[in-house]
Amino acid sequence: MKANSFAGTMLPAPRSGGFKIEGYWVWCGSVVQGDDGRFHMFASRWPKSLPMHPGWLVASEIVRAVSDTPEGPYAFQEIVLPARGAEYWDGRSTHNPHIVKHNGVYLLYYMGTTHPLSEPASGDGYGLEDPRCIVARSNKRVGLAVADSVFGPWRRSDTPLLPTRPGRFDSYLTSNPAPCVREDGSVLLIYKARRYEGNEFGQMTIGVAEAKHWSGPYSVKSEKPVFPPEQFHIEDPFIWQTSDGFSLIAKDMDGTLGGEKHGGIQAFSKDGIHWELSDQPKAYSRTVRWDDGTVQTMGSMERPFLLFQNGKPTHLFTAAADGPGGFRQASHTWNMVIPLEESGGE
Repeated sequence: MKANSFAGTMLPAPRSGGFKIEGYWVWCGSVVQGDDGRFHMFASRWPKSLPMHPGWLVASEIVRAVSDTPEGPYAFQEIVLPARGAEYWDGRSTHNPHIVKHNGVYLLYYMGTTHPLSEPASGDGYGLEDPRCIVARSNKRVGLAVADSVFGPWRRSDTPLLPTRPGRFDSYLTSNPAPCVREDGSVLLIYKARRYEGNEFGQMTIGVAEAKHWSGPYSVKSEKPVFPPEQFHIEDPFIWQTSDGFSLIAKDMDGTLGGEKHGGIQAFSKDGIHWELSDQPKAYSRTVRWDDGTVQTMGSMERPFLLFQNGKPTHLFTAAADGPGGFRQASHTWNMVIPLEESGGE
Protein backbone atom coordinates (compact mmCIF):
# COMPACT_ATOMS: atom_id res chain seq x y z
CA MET A 1 0.00 0.00 0.00
CA LYS A 2 1.22 3.48 -0.82
CA ALA A 3 2.81 5.72 1.76
CA ASN A 4 0.81 8.67 2.98
CA SER A 5 0.93 11.40 0.33
CA PHE A 6 0.09 14.38 2.55
CA ALA A 7 2.32 14.09 5.60
CA GLY A 8 4.96 16.80 5.35
CA THR A 9 3.44 18.51 2.29
CA MET A 10 1.41 21.18 4.09
CA LEU A 11 2.51 24.79 3.84
CA PRO A 12 1.60 27.45 6.44
CA ALA A 13 -2.08 28.39 6.41
CA PRO A 14 -2.87 32.04 5.54
CA ARG A 15 -4.42 33.85 8.52
CA SER A 16 -6.31 36.12 6.16
CA GLY A 17 -7.51 33.25 3.95
CA GLY A 18 -10.56 31.01 4.02
CA PHE A 19 -14.14 32.07 4.64
CA LYS A 20 -16.05 33.47 7.60
CA ILE A 21 -19.23 35.51 8.06
CA GLU A 22 -19.93 37.76 11.01
CA GLY A 23 -22.95 36.56 12.98
CA TYR A 24 -22.95 33.05 11.48
CA TRP A 25 -21.49 29.66 12.16
CA VAL A 26 -19.67 28.59 8.95
CA TRP A 27 -18.82 24.99 8.01
CA CYS A 28 -18.32 22.53 5.12
CA GLY A 29 -16.15 24.38 2.58
CA SER A 30 -16.06 22.93 -0.95
CA VAL A 31 -14.34 24.80 -3.81
CA VAL A 32 -14.47 24.78 -7.60
CA GLN A 33 -12.91 27.04 -10.22
CA GLY A 34 -15.66 28.61 -12.28
CA ASP A 35 -15.76 29.50 -15.97
CA ASP A 36 -14.89 33.04 -14.85
CA GLY A 37 -11.51 31.80 -13.59
CA ARG A 38 -12.35 32.65 -9.99
CA PHE A 39 -12.64 30.21 -7.11
CA HIS A 40 -16.13 29.58 -5.74
CA MET A 41 -16.64 28.11 -2.30
CA PHE A 42 -19.90 26.36 -1.44
CA ALA A 43 -20.32 26.31 2.33
CA SER A 44 -22.87 25.86 5.09
CA ARG A 45 -23.94 28.66 7.43
CA TRP A 46 -26.55 29.15 10.16
CA PRO A 47 -27.17 32.01 12.61
CA LYS A 48 -25.19 32.29 15.83
CA SER A 49 -28.45 33.03 17.63
CA LEU A 50 -28.73 29.21 17.70
CA PRO A 51 -26.18 26.82 19.23
CA MET A 52 -23.50 25.70 16.80
CA HIS A 53 -24.53 22.10 17.46
CA PRO A 54 -27.29 21.15 16.71
CA GLY A 55 -28.36 24.46 15.14
CA TRP A 56 -27.25 23.22 11.72
CA LEU A 57 -29.90 20.51 11.72
CA VAL A 58 -32.75 23.00 11.55
CA ALA A 59 -31.29 26.24 10.17
CA SER A 60 -28.31 25.53 7.89
CA GLU A 61 -28.31 26.88 4.35
CA ILE A 62 -25.76 26.37 1.58
CA VAL A 63 -24.16 29.58 0.34
CA ARG A 64 -21.59 30.59 -2.27
CA ALA A 65 -18.53 32.77 -1.70
CA VAL A 66 -15.85 33.82 -4.18
CA SER A 67 -12.13 34.62 -4.31
CA ASP A 68 -9.57 35.42 -6.99
CA THR A 69 -7.20 32.85 -5.46
CA PRO A 70 -7.68 29.44 -3.83
CA GLU A 71 -6.40 30.81 -0.51
CA GLY A 72 -9.01 33.55 -0.27
CA PRO A 73 -10.28 35.40 1.60
CA TYR A 74 -13.65 34.40 0.19
CA ALA A 75 -16.44 36.98 0.00
CA PHE A 76 -20.07 35.97 0.50
CA GLN A 77 -22.14 36.15 -2.69
CA GLU A 78 -25.52 34.45 -2.31
CA ILE A 79 -27.66 31.78 -0.69
CA VAL A 80 -27.62 28.81 -3.07
CA LEU A 81 -30.02 26.33 -1.43
CA PRO A 82 -32.35 28.22 0.92
CA ALA A 83 -35.15 26.76 3.02
CA ARG A 84 -38.12 25.95 0.78
CA GLY A 85 -40.80 24.60 3.08
CA ALA A 86 -41.43 21.66 5.39
CA GLU A 87 -43.14 19.64 2.66
CA TYR A 88 -39.83 19.15 0.84
CA TRP A 89 -37.34 16.49 1.94
CA ASP A 90 -34.66 19.24 2.09
CA GLY A 91 -37.07 22.01 3.00
CA ARG A 92 -35.75 23.15 6.38
CA SER A 93 -31.98 22.66 6.24
CA THR A 94 -29.25 22.11 3.60
CA HIS A 95 -25.74 21.12 4.69
CA ASN A 96 -22.60 19.13 3.72
CA PRO A 97 -22.09 20.70 0.24
CA HIS A 98 -19.66 19.01 -2.15
CA ILE A 99 -19.28 20.76 -5.51
CA VAL A 100 -18.06 19.00 -8.68
CA LYS A 101 -17.72 20.33 -12.22
CA HIS A 102 -18.20 17.68 -14.90
CA ASN A 103 -18.26 18.44 -18.64
CA GLY A 104 -19.47 21.99 -18.06
CA VAL A 105 -22.20 21.00 -15.57
CA TYR A 106 -21.98 21.86 -11.88
CA LEU A 107 -23.05 19.09 -9.51
CA LEU A 108 -23.77 20.09 -5.91
CA TYR A 109 -24.11 17.06 -3.63
CA TYR A 110 -25.48 17.83 -0.18
CA MET A 111 -27.48 16.70 2.83
CA GLY A 112 -31.00 17.99 3.29
CA THR A 113 -33.62 17.53 5.98
CA THR A 114 -37.01 18.74 7.15
CA HIS A 115 -39.43 18.70 10.07
CA PRO A 116 -43.05 19.88 10.58
CA LEU A 117 -42.47 21.87 13.77
CA SER A 118 -41.92 25.54 14.63
CA GLU A 119 -38.79 27.49 13.73
CA PRO A 120 -36.31 27.58 16.63
CA ALA A 121 -35.64 31.00 18.10
CA SER A 122 -32.87 32.38 20.24
CA GLY A 123 -33.36 31.42 23.89
CA ASP A 124 -36.20 28.95 23.34
CA GLY A 125 -34.13 26.03 24.64
CA TYR A 126 -33.49 24.33 21.32
CA GLY A 127 -30.93 21.52 21.77
CA LEU A 128 -30.18 17.87 21.19
CA GLU A 129 -33.28 16.63 23.04
CA ASP A 130 -35.65 19.05 21.28
CA PRO A 131 -38.26 17.29 19.08
CA ARG A 132 -37.22 19.54 16.18
CA CYS A 133 -33.66 18.23 16.43
CA ILE A 134 -34.72 14.60 16.78
CA VAL A 135 -37.09 14.72 13.79
CA ALA A 136 -34.65 16.68 11.61
CA ARG A 137 -31.85 14.21 12.36
CA SER A 138 -34.01 11.24 11.38
CA ASN A 139 -34.95 12.96 8.09
CA LYS A 140 -31.36 13.56 6.91
CA ARG A 141 -30.91 12.41 3.29
CA VAL A 142 -28.31 12.80 0.52
CA GLY A 143 -29.36 14.80 -2.53
CA LEU A 144 -28.07 16.55 -5.65
CA ALA A 145 -28.67 19.99 -7.16
CA VAL A 146 -27.53 20.71 -10.74
CA ALA A 147 -26.73 23.91 -12.66
CA ASP A 148 -25.20 24.85 -16.00
CA SER A 149 -23.38 27.75 -14.36
CA VAL A 150 -21.66 28.22 -11.02
CA PHE A 151 -24.06 31.16 -10.61
CA GLY A 152 -27.11 28.90 -10.97
CA PRO A 153 -30.03 28.58 -11.24
CA TRP A 154 -29.91 25.30 -9.33
CA ARG A 155 -32.29 22.48 -10.14
CA ARG A 156 -33.27 20.64 -6.94
CA SER A 157 -34.97 17.26 -6.96
CA ASP A 158 -38.15 16.55 -5.04
CA THR A 159 -36.65 13.23 -3.94
CA PRO A 160 -33.23 12.43 -2.42
CA LEU A 161 -30.54 10.41 -4.17
CA LEU A 162 -30.13 8.04 -1.25
CA PRO A 163 -33.31 7.22 0.68
CA THR A 164 -33.06 5.15 3.83
CA ARG A 165 -33.54 1.36 3.66
CA PRO A 166 -35.53 -0.35 6.42
CA GLY A 167 -33.64 -3.11 8.18
CA ARG A 168 -30.24 -2.04 6.80
CA PHE A 169 -27.29 -0.12 8.21
CA ASP A 170 -28.71 3.06 6.63
CA SER A 171 -32.29 2.70 7.91
CA TYR A 172 -32.18 5.91 10.02
CA LEU A 173 -30.34 8.47 7.87
CA THR A 174 -27.96 9.14 4.98
CA SER A 175 -25.65 12.18 4.95
CA ASN A 176 -22.11 13.53 4.34
CA PRO A 177 -21.89 12.69 0.62
CA ALA A 178 -18.39 12.18 -0.81
CA PRO A 179 -18.68 11.66 -4.59
CA CYS A 180 -16.01 10.66 -7.09
CA VAL A 181 -17.37 11.56 -10.53
CA ARG A 182 -15.46 9.69 -13.23
CA GLU A 183 -14.72 10.98 -16.73
CA ASP A 184 -17.58 8.96 -18.22
CA GLY A 185 -20.07 10.51 -15.78
CA SER A 186 -20.39 7.46 -13.54
CA VAL A 187 -20.11 8.02 -9.79
CA LEU A 188 -18.70 6.26 -6.76
CA LEU A 189 -20.38 7.83 -3.72
CA ILE A 190 -19.26 7.31 -0.13
CA TYR A 191 -21.75 8.43 2.49
CA LYS A 192 -22.42 8.44 6.22
CA ALA A 193 -25.24 6.31 7.62
CA ARG A 194 -26.92 5.27 10.84
CA ARG A 195 -29.46 2.54 11.50
CA TYR A 196 -32.51 2.38 13.72
CA GLU A 197 -31.94 0.68 17.06
CA GLY A 198 -35.39 0.64 18.60
CA ASN A 199 -36.64 4.22 18.41
CA GLU A 200 -33.16 5.73 18.37
CA PHE A 201 -30.15 5.72 16.05
CA GLY A 202 -27.11 3.48 16.27
CA GLN A 203 -23.45 4.22 15.75
CA MET A 204 -22.07 6.02 12.75
CA THR A 205 -21.14 3.89 9.73
CA ILE A 206 -19.98 4.49 6.15
CA GLY A 207 -21.68 3.16 3.03
CA VAL A 208 -20.84 3.16 -0.69
CA ALA A 209 -23.16 3.58 -3.65
CA GLU A 210 -22.63 3.74 -7.40
CA ALA A 211 -24.43 5.20 -10.39
CA LYS A 212 -23.81 4.70 -14.10
CA HIS A 213 -24.45 8.42 -14.54
CA TRP A 214 -24.47 11.25 -12.01
CA SER A 215 -28.19 11.78 -12.62
CA GLY A 216 -28.87 8.36 -11.06
CA PRO A 217 -30.24 6.03 -10.02
CA TYR A 218 -27.77 5.29 -7.22
CA SER A 219 -27.53 1.78 -5.78
CA VAL A 220 -25.84 0.77 -2.54
CA LYS A 221 -23.04 -1.71 -3.24
CA SER A 222 -22.75 -3.54 0.07
CA GLU A 223 -25.24 -4.94 2.55
CA LYS A 224 -22.78 -4.12 5.32
CA PRO A 225 -20.97 -0.86 6.07
CA VAL A 226 -17.92 -0.39 3.87
CA PHE A 227 -15.65 0.17 6.86
CA PRO A 228 -16.16 -2.24 9.77
CA PRO A 229 -17.19 0.22 12.51
CA GLU A 230 -15.21 -1.66 15.15
CA GLN A 231 -12.06 -0.97 13.08
CA PHE A 232 -12.75 2.22 11.13
CA HIS A 233 -14.51 4.86 13.23
CA ILE A 234 -14.30 7.72 10.74
CA GLU A 235 -16.40 10.64 9.55
CA ASP A 236 -16.33 13.24 6.77
CA PRO A 237 -14.65 11.18 4.03
CA PHE A 238 -13.31 12.79 0.86
CA ILE A 239 -12.42 10.46 -2.02
CA TRP A 240 -10.74 10.75 -5.41
CA GLN A 241 -9.66 8.45 -8.23
CA THR A 242 -6.01 7.47 -8.63
CA SER A 243 -4.06 5.55 -11.27
CA ASP A 244 -4.67 2.27 -9.43
CA GLY A 245 -7.99 2.80 -7.66
CA PHE A 246 -9.21 5.33 -5.11
CA SER A 247 -7.80 7.34 -2.23
CA LEU A 248 -9.60 8.70 0.81
CA ILE A 249 -8.98 11.13 3.64
CA ALA A 250 -11.31 11.37 6.63
CA LYS A 251 -11.67 12.47 10.24
CA ASP A 252 -10.29 9.94 12.73
CA MET A 253 -13.04 9.93 15.36
CA ASP A 254 -11.12 8.19 18.16
CA GLY A 255 -7.48 8.62 17.14
CA THR A 256 -7.02 4.85 16.95
CA LEU A 257 -6.11 4.89 13.24
CA GLY A 258 -3.73 7.80 12.84
CA GLY A 259 -2.77 8.48 16.44
CA GLU A 260 -4.60 11.79 16.91
CA LYS A 261 -8.23 12.15 17.92
CA HIS A 262 -10.10 14.10 15.23
CA GLY A 263 -6.97 14.32 13.11
CA GLY A 264 -7.00 13.13 9.50
CA ILE A 265 -6.29 9.65 8.15
CA GLN A 266 -5.72 8.32 4.65
CA ALA A 267 -6.76 5.02 3.10
CA PHE A 268 -6.59 3.41 -0.36
CA SER A 269 -8.80 1.05 -2.34
CA LYS A 270 -8.58 -0.74 -5.68
CA ASP A 271 -12.34 -0.99 -6.17
CA GLY A 272 -13.86 1.66 -3.86
CA ILE A 273 -15.43 -1.00 -1.65
CA HIS A 274 -12.50 -2.69 0.08
CA TRP A 275 -10.20 -0.23 1.84
CA GLU A 276 -6.83 -0.37 3.62
CA LEU A 277 -5.03 2.22 5.68
CA SER A 278 -1.91 3.84 4.27
CA ASP A 279 1.43 2.65 5.60
CA GLN A 280 1.58 6.02 7.35
CA PRO A 281 -2.13 6.58 7.98
CA LYS A 282 -2.02 10.06 9.51
CA ALA A 283 -2.94 12.56 6.79
CA TYR A 284 -3.00 15.81 8.77
CA SER A 285 -3.08 17.19 12.30
CA ARG A 286 -5.41 19.58 14.10
CA THR A 287 -2.27 21.51 15.04
CA VAL A 288 -1.74 24.07 12.28
CA ARG A 289 1.13 26.38 11.32
CA TRP A 290 -0.02 29.87 10.33
CA ASP A 291 1.81 32.15 7.91
CA ASP A 292 2.54 34.57 10.76
CA GLY A 293 4.76 31.94 12.37
CA THR A 294 2.37 30.89 15.13
CA VAL A 295 1.15 27.37 15.79
CA GLN A 296 -2.39 26.58 16.95
CA THR A 297 -4.34 23.42 17.76
CA MET A 298 -7.86 23.77 16.41
CA GLY A 299 -10.77 22.95 18.66
CA SER A 300 -12.30 21.27 15.61
CA MET A 301 -10.90 20.56 12.15
CA GLU A 302 -13.38 18.61 10.05
CA ARG A 303 -14.99 18.16 6.62
CA PRO A 304 -11.70 17.89 4.65
CA PHE A 305 -11.91 18.84 0.97
CA LEU A 306 -9.06 18.80 -1.56
CA LEU A 307 -8.89 21.24 -4.46
CA PHE A 308 -7.28 19.62 -7.51
CA GLN A 309 -5.61 21.68 -10.23
CA ASN A 310 -4.09 20.04 -13.30
CA GLY A 311 -4.70 16.65 -11.72
CA LYS A 312 -2.84 17.40 -8.48
CA PRO A 313 -4.15 18.33 -5.02
CA THR A 314 -3.04 21.91 -4.31
CA HIS A 315 -5.10 23.00 -1.29
CA LEU A 316 -6.74 21.33 1.68
CA PHE A 317 -9.91 23.01 2.97
CA THR A 318 -11.33 22.16 6.39
CA ALA A 319 -14.06 23.44 8.66
CA ALA A 320 -12.42 24.85 11.79
CA ALA A 321 -13.53 25.94 15.26
CA ASP A 322 -11.72 27.71 18.05
CA GLY A 323 -11.87 26.71 21.71
CA PRO A 324 -10.43 23.73 23.59
CA GLY A 325 -12.41 21.16 21.60
CA GLY A 326 -16.01 20.15 21.05
CA PHE A 327 -18.76 22.07 19.28
CA ARG A 328 -20.33 23.37 22.46
CA GLN A 329 -17.12 25.12 23.50
CA ALA A 330 -16.53 26.95 20.22
CA SER A 331 -17.18 30.67 19.93
CA HIS A 332 -16.21 30.98 16.24
CA THR A 333 -16.17 28.67 13.23
CA TRP A 334 -14.87 29.24 9.72
CA ASN A 335 -13.52 27.42 6.68
CA MET A 336 -9.73 27.45 6.56
CA VAL A 337 -7.37 26.58 3.71
CA ILE A 338 -3.92 24.99 3.82
CA PRO A 339 -1.79 25.16 0.66
CA LEU A 340 0.04 21.95 -0.27
CA GLU A 341 3.51 21.60 -1.68
CA GLU A 342 3.60 20.79 -5.36
CA SER A 343 4.88 17.32 -4.50
CA GLY A 344 1.55 16.40 -2.86
CA GLY A 345 0.79 12.97 -4.35
CA GLU A 346 -2.10 11.60 -6.36
